[in-house]
Amino acid sequence: MTGTLSRVRAVVAAVFVGLTLSACGFNTIPTLEEQAKARWSDVQNQYQRRADLIPNLVATVQGYAKQEKDVLTAVVEARAKATQVKLDVSQLTDPDKLKQFQDAQSQLSGALGRLLAVTENYPDLKSNANFLALQSQLEGTENRIAVARRDYIEAVRLYNTSLRTFPTIIWAKTYYSGNKPMATFTAAEGTQSPPQVKF
Repeated sequence: MTGTLSRVRAVVAAVFVGLTLSACGFNTIPTLEEQAKARWSDVQNQYQRRADLIPNLVATVQGYAKQEKDVLTAVVEARAKATQVKLDVSQLTDPDKLKQFQDAQSQLSGALGRLLAVTENYPDLKSNANFLALQSQLEGTENRIAVARRDYIEAVRLYNTSLRTFPTIIWAKTYYSGNKPMATFTAAEGTQSPPQVKF
């Protein structure tokens, strides 16, 4: 009888501890961290989608705008640089690494903006179905990038807040003391909006 009573007490104690831990925010920090990492994957996915569209866009424009070699070269070089700057989830706590990534993407955005502005001089190009489809996909991708970045910023805000607010600060200072705040995007000068697409 004493053994049964001990087991019942152990089970009750385990249930009590489990409920206490679940209500006190112990799981909040890793949950929010994983959500922020997932949002970062969305950001990378959209930047990769843009990088994949660029060779087709450049090839289409090249056929019409052979004399615009400087602009086309700048786009190709900016794409190469942007795809070389990698930022994995383990580096999200380093603001300098995020700034390098953001700067490379901003340079590509600027080069694309110049490319799309140049196409205004080529009426035949502007009516080409392939170009119009690529331009529409690129515009959609820029919008997806903006949404993915916004979602990442919000996920990082929630995660960073959990490291500094009660009751999760208790776990942040003890069990999750190795967790650092994640860096977030900042608006670079002149890049507050995606490249303007004009018809």
